[in-house]
Amino acid sequence: MQLARNRCLWLPTLSSSSRPSVVGFGLRCCGMGTYAKLARRAVETVTPVMVQVQELIRGAKRDVMSLAQGVVYWQPPEQALDRVKERVWEPSTSCYGADEGLPELRCALVEKLRRENKLTRSSVMVTAGANQAFVNLVLTLCDAGDSVVMFAPYYFNAYMSFQMTGVTDILVGPSNPKTLQPDADWLENILMNKDKPVPKLVTVVNPGNPSGAYIPLPLLKRISDLCKAAGAWLVVDNTYEYFMYDGLEHSCIEDNHILNIFSFSKAYGMMGWRVGYIAYPMEVEGLGAQLLKVQDNIPICASIIGQYLALYSLEVGPQWIKGRVQDLVKNREILVKALSPLGEDAVKGGEGAIYLWAKLPDKYSDDFEVVRWLLNKHGVVVIPGSASGGPGYIRISFGGFERA
Repeated sequence: MQLARNRCLWLPTLSSSSRPSVVGFGLRCCGMGTYAKLARRAVETVTPVMVQVQELIRGAKRDVMSLAQGVVYWQPPEQALDRVKERVWEPSTSCYGADEGLPELRCALVEKLRRENKLTRSSVMVTAGANQAFVNLVLTLCDAGDSVVMFAPYYFNAYMSFQMTGVTDILVGPSNPKTLQPDADWLENILMNKDKPVPKLVTVVNPGNPSGAYIPLPLLKRISDLCKAAGAWLVVDNTYEYFMYDGLEHSCIEDNHILNIFSFSKAYGMMGWRVGYIAYPMEVEGLGAQLLKVQDNIPICASIIGQYLALYSLEVGPQWIKGRVQDLVKNREILVKALSPLGEDAVKGGEGAIYLWAKLPDKYSDDFEVVRWLLNKHGVVVIPGSASGGPGYIRISFGGFERA
Protein backbone atom coordinates (compact mmCIF):
# COMPACT_ATOMS: atom_id res chain seq x y z
CA MET A 1 0.00 0.00 0.00
CA GLN A 2 1.36 3.36 -1.00
CA LEU A 3 1.95 5.99 1.64
CA ALA A 4 -0.86 8.52 1.85
CA ARG A 5 -0.05 12.06 2.86
CA ASN A 6 -3.03 14.26 3.49
CA ARG A 7 -2.90 17.24 1.18
CA CYS A 8 -6.53 17.37 0.08
CA LEU A 9 -8.78 20.43 0.32
CA TRP A 10 -12.46 19.84 0.89
CA LEU A 11 -14.95 22.53 -0.06
CA PRO A 12 -18.64 21.81 0.53
CA THR A 13 -21.05 22.18 -2.38
CA LEU A 14 -24.37 23.66 -1.31
CA SER A 15 -27.16 23.53 -3.82
CA SER A 16 -29.55 26.03 -2.27
CA SER A 17 -28.86 29.68 -3.05
CA SER A 18 -30.26 30.58 0.35
CA ARG A 19 -27.43 28.82 2.14
CA PRO A 20 -24.00 30.30 2.88
CA SER A 21 -21.08 29.03 0.82
CA VAL A 22 -17.40 28.57 1.55
CA VAL A 23 -15.22 30.53 -0.83
CA GLY A 24 -11.49 30.78 -0.28
CA PHE A 25 -12.11 29.73 3.33
CA GLY A 26 -14.36 32.80 3.77
CA LEU A 27 -18.09 32.64 4.51
CA ARG A 28 -20.22 34.57 2.04
CA CYS A 29 -23.94 35.04 2.63
CA CYS A 30 -26.13 36.18 -0.23
CA GLY A 31 -26.36 39.96 -0.21
CA MET A 32 -24.87 40.20 3.26
CA GLY A 33 -21.20 40.76 2.57
CA THR A 34 -18.13 38.68 3.27
CA TYR A 35 -17.11 37.48 6.71
CA ALA A 36 -13.80 36.44 8.19
CA LYS A 37 -12.20 33.32 6.80
CA LEU A 38 -12.80 29.90 8.29
CA ALA A 39 -9.93 27.95 9.80
CA ARG A 40 -8.06 25.93 7.23
CA ARG A 41 -7.69 23.01 9.65
CA ALA A 42 -11.49 22.76 9.94
CA VAL A 43 -12.23 23.19 6.26
CA GLU A 44 -9.61 20.62 5.25
CA THR A 45 -10.86 18.04 7.72
CA VAL A 46 -12.99 15.41 6.01
CA THR A 47 -16.73 15.41 6.64
CA PRO A 48 -17.63 12.88 9.38
CA VAL A 49 -18.85 9.74 7.67
CA MET A 50 -21.45 9.13 10.38
CA VAL A 51 -22.95 12.55 9.69
CA GLN A 52 -23.27 11.60 6.02
CA VAL A 53 -24.81 8.25 6.90
CA GLN A 54 -27.27 9.85 9.33
CA GLU A 55 -28.36 12.23 6.57
CA LEU A 56 -28.94 9.25 4.27
CA ILE A 57 -31.04 7.54 6.93
CA ARG A 58 -33.13 10.67 7.55
CA GLY A 59 -33.78 10.94 3.83
CA ALA A 60 -34.78 7.30 3.41
CA LYS A 61 -38.32 6.59 2.25
CA ARG A 62 -38.51 3.30 4.16
CA ASP A 63 -37.63 1.75 7.49
CA VAL A 64 -33.88 1.24 7.82
CA MET A 65 -31.78 -1.32 9.66
CA SER A 66 -28.49 0.30 10.56
CA LEU A 67 -25.38 -1.86 10.49
CA ALA A 68 -23.34 1.33 10.29
CA GLN A 69 -22.67 2.99 13.64
CA GLY A 70 -20.67 1.04 16.20
CA VAL A 71 -23.27 0.43 18.90
CA VAL A 72 -24.40 -2.47 21.07
CA TYR A 73 -27.97 -3.51 21.69
CA TRP A 74 -27.82 -3.51 25.49
CA GLN A 75 -28.25 -0.76 28.03
CA PRO A 76 -26.08 -0.26 31.12
CA PRO A 77 -26.51 -2.73 34.00
CA GLU A 78 -29.93 -2.36 35.59
CA GLN A 79 -28.54 -2.17 39.11
CA ALA A 80 -26.15 0.61 38.04
CA LEU A 81 -29.00 2.59 36.46
CA ASP A 82 -31.08 2.19 39.61
CA ARG A 83 -28.27 3.51 41.79
CA VAL A 84 -27.53 6.47 39.54
CA LYS A 85 -31.15 7.65 39.86
CA GLU A 86 -30.39 8.54 43.46
CA ARG A 87 -27.52 10.76 42.33
CA VAL A 88 -29.69 12.99 40.16
CA TRP A 89 -30.96 14.98 43.12
CA GLU A 90 -27.63 15.48 44.84
CA PRO A 91 -26.36 19.08 44.39
CA SER A 92 -22.81 17.89 43.64
CA THR A 93 -24.07 16.15 40.51
CA SER A 94 -24.88 19.53 38.99
CA CYS A 95 -21.51 21.04 39.87
CA TYR A 96 -18.15 20.83 38.17
CA GLY A 97 -16.00 17.92 39.22
CA ALA A 98 -12.25 17.40 39.25
CA ASP A 99 -10.86 17.83 35.73
CA GLU A 100 -9.17 14.44 35.80
CA GLY A 101 -12.30 12.62 37.00
CA LEU A 102 -14.12 11.66 40.18
CA PRO A 103 -11.53 10.44 42.70
CA GLU A 104 -13.52 7.29 43.51
CA LEU A 105 -13.89 6.43 39.81
CA ARG A 106 -10.21 7.00 39.15
CA CYS A 107 -9.28 4.76 42.08
CA ALA A 108 -11.59 2.05 40.76
CA LEU A 109 -10.07 2.39 37.29
CA VAL A 110 -6.51 2.13 38.59
CA GLU A 111 -7.51 -1.11 40.30
CA LYS A 112 -9.25 -2.35 37.15
CA LEU A 113 -6.16 -1.59 35.05
CA ARG A 114 -3.97 -3.46 37.51
CA ARG A 115 -6.28 -6.48 37.79
CA GLU A 116 -7.57 -6.88 34.23
CA ASN A 117 -5.01 -5.19 31.99
CA LYS A 118 -1.79 -5.79 33.95
CA LEU A 119 -1.02 -2.06 33.86
CA THR A 120 0.61 -1.13 37.17
CA ARG A 121 2.42 2.14 36.40
CA SER A 122 -0.36 4.17 34.83
CA SER A 123 -2.29 7.21 35.99
CA VAL A 124 -5.85 7.81 34.83
CA MET A 125 -7.74 10.72 33.30
CA VAL A 126 -11.49 10.35 32.74
CA THR A 127 -12.75 11.87 29.48
CA ALA A 128 -16.01 12.42 27.63
CA GLY A 129 -15.62 9.21 25.66
CA ALA A 130 -12.68 7.63 23.85
CA ASN A 131 -12.86 10.11 20.96
CA GLN A 132 -12.22 13.01 23.31
CA ALA A 133 -9.43 11.02 24.95
CA PHE A 134 -7.75 10.73 21.56
CA VAL A 135 -8.10 14.45 20.84
CA ASN A 136 -6.59 15.20 24.26
CA LEU A 137 -3.59 13.08 23.40
CA VAL A 138 -3.08 14.55 19.93
CA LEU A 139 -3.21 18.10 21.31
CA THR A 140 -0.82 17.18 24.12
CA LEU A 141 1.71 15.13 22.16
CA CYS A 142 1.74 16.58 18.64
CA ASP A 143 2.58 19.91 17.08
CA ALA A 144 1.09 21.20 13.85
CA GLY A 145 3.03 19.77 10.94
CA ASP A 146 4.30 16.70 12.81
CA SER A 147 4.34 13.33 11.11
CA VAL A 148 2.11 10.60 12.56
CA VAL A 149 1.46 7.00 11.60
CA MET A 150 -1.74 5.00 11.38
CA PHE A 151 -2.62 1.83 9.50
CA ALA A 152 -5.34 1.29 6.90
CA PRO A 153 -8.06 0.48 7.36
CA TYR A 154 -7.99 3.14 10.07
CA TYR A 155 -10.54 4.57 12.47
CA PHE A 156 -12.00 7.57 10.66
CA ASN A 157 -12.40 9.76 13.75
CA ALA A 158 -8.73 9.34 14.64
CA TYR A 159 -7.80 10.50 11.13
CA MET A 160 -10.06 13.54 11.55
CA SER A 161 -8.50 14.32 14.94
CA PHE A 162 -5.11 14.63 13.30
CA GLN A 163 -6.47 16.82 10.51
CA MET A 164 -8.34 19.26 12.70
CA THR A 165 -5.39 19.76 15.05
CA GLY A 166 -3.03 20.69 12.21
CA VAL A 167 -1.22 17.35 11.92
CA THR A 168 -1.21 17.21 8.15
CA ASP A 169 1.62 14.72 7.54
CA ILE A 170 -0.39 11.55 8.10
CA LEU A 171 1.50 8.43 7.02
CA VAL A 172 -0.94 5.61 6.35
CA GLY A 173 0.73 2.23 6.46
CA PRO A 174 -0.48 -1.11 5.14
CA SER A 175 -1.96 -4.00 7.03
CA ASN A 176 -1.45 -7.68 6.30
CA PRO A 177 -3.98 -8.46 3.54
CA LYS A 178 -4.95 -11.75 5.20
CA THR A 179 -5.06 -10.80 8.88
CA LEU A 180 -5.57 -7.01 8.62
CA GLN A 181 -2.91 -6.64 11.32
CA PRO A 182 -0.48 -3.68 11.09
CA ASP A 183 2.60 -4.27 8.94
CA ALA A 184 5.46 -3.98 11.44
CA ASP A 185 8.13 -4.33 8.75
CA TRP A 186 6.78 -1.26 7.00
CA LEU A 187 6.69 0.58 10.32
CA GLU A 188 10.32 -0.32 11.00
CA ASN A 189 11.37 1.13 7.65
CA ILE A 190 9.48 4.35 8.37
CA LEU A 191 10.78 4.81 11.91
CA MET A 192 14.37 3.97 11.03
CA ASN A 193 14.54 6.15 7.91
CA LYS A 194 17.42 8.55 8.66
CA ASP A 195 16.54 10.83 5.75
CA LYS A 196 13.23 11.99 7.23
CA PRO A 197 12.06 13.21 10.64
CA VAL A 198 10.86 10.49 12.98
CA PRO A 199 7.06 10.45 13.22
CA LYS A 200 5.92 11.87 16.54
CA LEU A 201 3.17 9.34 17.18
CA VAL A 202 1.99 5.91 16.05
CA THR A 203 -1.56 4.77 16.75
CA VAL A 204 -3.36 1.43 16.54
CA VAL A 205 -6.79 0.15 17.58
CA ASN A 206 -6.86 -3.26 19.24
CA PRO A 207 -9.11 -5.01 18.37
CA GLY A 208 -9.61 -2.97 15.27
CA ASN A 209 -12.14 -0.46 14.11
CA PRO A 210 -13.15 -0.77 11.27
CA SER A 211 -11.61 -4.19 10.67
CA GLY A 212 -12.48 -6.24 13.75
CA ALA A 213 -8.94 -7.64 13.58
CA TYR A 214 -6.93 -8.10 16.75
CA ILE A 215 -3.24 -7.45 17.37
CA PRO A 216 -1.61 -10.41 19.15
CA LEU A 217 0.73 -9.64 22.03
CA PRO A 218 4.02 -10.41 20.20
CA LEU A 219 3.09 -8.01 17.38
CA LEU A 220 1.96 -5.33 19.83
CA LYS A 221 5.27 -5.64 21.67
CA ARG A 222 7.23 -5.37 18.43
CA ILE A 223 5.36 -2.20 17.46
CA SER A 224 6.04 -0.83 20.93
CA ASP A 225 9.75 -1.67 20.76
CA LEU A 226 10.08 0.03 17.38
CA CYS A 227 8.38 3.18 18.69
CA LYS A 228 10.54 3.25 21.80
CA ALA A 229 13.77 2.83 19.84
CA ALA A 230 12.79 5.65 17.48
CA GLY A 231 11.52 8.02 20.19
CA ALA A 232 7.89 7.96 19.05
CA TRP A 233 4.76 7.84 21.18
CA LEU A 234 2.48 4.82 20.82
CA VAL A 235 -1.25 5.37 21.39
CA VAL A 236 -3.34 2.19 21.67
CA ASP A 237 -7.13 2.41 21.53
CA ASN A 238 -8.57 -0.46 23.60
CA THR A 239 -12.23 0.49 23.25
CA TYR A 240 -13.17 -3.09 22.36
CA GLU A 241 -11.01 -4.82 24.96
CA TYR A 242 -13.85 -7.16 26.03
CA PHE A 243 -14.99 -7.93 22.50
CA MET A 244 -12.86 -10.97 21.68
CA TYR A 245 -14.11 -14.21 20.13
CA ASP A 246 -13.01 -17.74 19.28
CA GLY A 247 -10.80 -18.08 22.35
CA LEU A 248 -8.64 -15.05 21.55
CA GLU A 249 -7.46 -12.80 24.38
CA HIS A 250 -6.89 -9.08 24.49
CA SER A 251 -3.57 -7.79 25.84
CA CYS A 252 -2.26 -4.42 26.99
CA ILE A 253 1.31 -3.24 27.48
CA GLU A 254 2.75 -0.21 29.23
CA ASP A 255 5.94 1.82 29.09
CA ASN A 256 6.90 5.47 29.29
CA HIS A 257 6.12 6.01 25.61
CA ILE A 258 2.73 4.22 25.61
CA LEU A 259 -0.70 5.73 26.22
CA ASN A 260 -3.75 3.47 26.39
CA ILE A 261 -7.32 4.58 25.71
CA PHE A 262 -10.40 2.81 27.07
CA SER A 263 -14.15 3.37 26.87
CA PHE A 264 -17.37 2.55 28.71
CA SER A 265 -19.49 3.14 25.59
CA LYS A 266 -19.61 -0.33 24.08
CA ALA A 267 -18.78 -2.60 27.01
CA TYR A 268 -21.46 -1.23 29.32
CA GLY A 269 -23.88 0.08 26.69
CA MET A 270 -23.09 3.67 27.65
CA MET A 271 -22.75 5.22 24.19
CA GLY A 272 -24.82 8.30 25.02
CA TRP A 273 -23.33 8.79 28.49
CA ARG A 274 -19.91 9.65 27.02
CA VAL A 275 -17.33 8.27 29.44
CA GLY A 276 -13.87 7.05 28.50
CA TYR A 277 -10.42 7.28 30.03
CA ILE A 278 -6.71 7.55 29.34
CA ALA A 279 -4.12 5.39 31.09
CA TYR A 280 -0.87 7.32 30.81
CA PRO A 281 2.62 6.65 32.23
CA MET A 282 2.90 8.25 35.66
CA GLU A 283 6.69 8.35 35.43
CA VAL A 284 6.75 10.84 32.52
CA GLU A 285 7.29 14.18 34.21
CA GLY A 286 4.76 16.85 33.32
CA LEU A 287 2.56 14.68 31.10
CA GLY A 288 -0.43 14.73 33.42
CA ALA A 289 -0.21 18.50 33.84
CA GLN A 290 -0.22 19.06 30.08
CA LEU A 291 -3.18 16.71 29.63
CA LEU A 292 -5.07 18.72 32.25
CA LYS A 293 -4.59 21.92 30.23
CA VAL A 294 -6.38 20.34 27.28
CA GLN A 295 -9.03 18.72 29.47
CA ASP A 296 -9.89 21.98 31.19
CA ASN A 297 -10.48 23.70 27.86
CA ILE A 298 -12.64 21.04 26.24
CA PRO A 299 -15.08 19.40 28.68
CA ILE A 300 -13.62 20.71 31.99
CA CYS A 301 -14.69 17.32 33.26
CA ALA A 302 -16.68 14.40 31.93
CA SER A 303 -20.37 14.37 32.87
CA ILE A 304 -20.67 13.80 36.63
CA ILE A 305 -23.77 11.63 36.33
CA GLY A 306 -22.07 9.61 33.59
CA GLN A 307 -19.02 9.09 35.77
CA TYR A 308 -21.16 7.74 38.61
CA LEU A 309 -22.87 5.36 36.21
CA ALA A 310 -19.44 4.22 35.06
CA LEU A 311 -18.39 3.65 38.67
CA TYR A 312 -21.49 1.61 39.49
CA SER A 313 -21.12 -0.38 36.25
CA LEU A 314 -17.53 -1.21 37.15
CA GLU A 315 -18.79 -2.65 40.41
CA VAL A 316 -21.06 -5.01 38.47
CA GLY A 317 -17.94 -6.41 36.83
CA PRO A 318 -16.69 -7.72 33.49
CA GLN A 319 -18.63 -11.00 33.61
CA TRP A 320 -21.77 -9.00 32.93
CA ILE A 321 -20.16 -7.78 29.70
CA LYS A 322 -18.65 -11.07 28.57
CA GLY A 323 -21.95 -12.93 28.51
CA ARG A 324 -23.47 -10.32 26.23
CA VAL A 325 -20.42 -10.16 24.01
CA GLN A 326 -20.52 -13.89 23.36
CA ASP A 327 -24.13 -13.53 22.22
CA LEU A 328 -22.78 -11.46 19.33
CA VAL A 329 -21.04 -14.49 17.81
CA LYS A 330 -24.32 -15.58 16.27
CA ASN A 331 -24.86 -12.10 14.85
CA ARG A 332 -21.45 -12.33 13.24
CA GLU A 333 -22.28 -15.73 11.73
CA ILE A 334 -25.54 -14.43 10.27
CA LEU A 335 -23.77 -11.55 8.55
CA VAL A 336 -20.87 -13.68 7.30
CA LYS A 337 -23.41 -15.99 5.67
CA ALA A 338 -25.32 -13.05 4.18
CA LEU A 339 -22.08 -11.67 2.72
CA SER A 340 -20.91 -15.00 1.29
CA PRO A 341 -21.99 -14.12 -2.29
CA LEU A 342 -19.11 -11.63 -2.32
CA GLY A 343 -16.81 -14.62 -2.70
CA GLU A 344 -14.20 -16.56 -0.79
CA ASP A 345 -11.88 -14.43 1.35
CA ALA A 346 -13.90 -11.27 0.61
CA VAL A 347 -15.06 -10.95 4.22
CA LYS A 348 -12.39 -10.50 6.88
CA GLY A 349 -12.01 -9.37 10.47
CA GLY A 350 -14.51 -10.08 13.19
CA GLU A 351 -12.01 -11.78 15.51
CA GLY A 352 -12.71 -8.92 17.88
CA ALA A 353 -14.72 -5.70 18.18
CA ILE A 354 -18.12 -5.66 16.42
CA TYR A 355 -17.13 -5.27 12.77
CA LEU A 356 -16.64 -7.17 9.56
CA TRP A 357 -14.60 -5.74 6.68
CA ALA A 358 -15.84 -6.80 3.26
CA LYS A 359 -14.37 -6.28 -0.20
CA LEU A 360 -16.81 -5.29 -2.92
CA PRO A 361 -16.56 -6.73 -6.45
CA ASP A 362 -14.11 -4.74 -8.54
CA LYS A 363 -16.85 -3.31 -10.74
CA TYR A 364 -18.42 -1.71 -7.67
CA SER A 365 -15.41 0.29 -6.56
CA ASP A 366 -17.52 3.33 -5.59
CA ASP A 367 -18.29 2.13 -2.09
CA PHE A 368 -20.40 5.13 -1.16
CA GLU A 369 -22.64 4.47 -4.15
CA VAL A 370 -23.02 0.88 -2.92
CA VAL A 371 -24.00 2.24 0.50
CA ARG A 372 -26.73 4.34 -1.12
CA TRP A 373 -27.95 1.37 -3.15
CA LEU A 374 -28.15 -0.91 -0.12
CA LEU A 375 -30.15 1.72 1.73
CA ASN A 376 -32.57 2.45 -1.10
CA LYS A 377 -32.96 -1.12 -2.34
CA HIS A 378 -32.83 -3.16 0.85
CA GLY A 379 -33.20 -0.69 3.73
CA VAL A 380 -29.79 -1.61 5.15
CA VAL A 381 -27.05 0.93 5.85
CA VAL A 382 -23.32 0.27 6.30
CA ILE A 383 -20.14 2.37 6.32
CA PRO A 384 -18.17 2.97 3.09
CA GLY A 385 -14.61 1.72 3.37
CA SER A 386 -13.20 4.83 1.73
CA ALA A 387 -13.90 6.68 5.00
CA SER A 388 -11.26 4.45 6.60
CA GLY A 389 -8.68 4.49 3.83
CA GLY A 390 -10.13 1.37 2.18
CA PRO A 391 -11.98 2.33 -1.02
CA GLY A 392 -13.89 -0.56 -2.51
CA TYR A 393 -14.73 -2.02 0.91
CA ILE A 394 -17.56 -1.67 3.41
CA ARG A 395 -17.68 -1.90 7.22
CA ILE A 396 -20.55 -3.84 8.75
CA SER A 397 -21.39 -3.67 12.45
CA PHE A 398 -22.95 -6.70 14.14
CA GLY A 399 -23.33 -5.28 17.65
CA GLY A 400 -26.54 -3.30 17.43
CA PHE A 401 -29.27 -5.90 17.02
CA GLU A 402 -30.59 -8.50 19.42
CA ARG A 403 -32.00 -11.70 17.97
CA ALA A 404 -35.56 -12.58 18.88
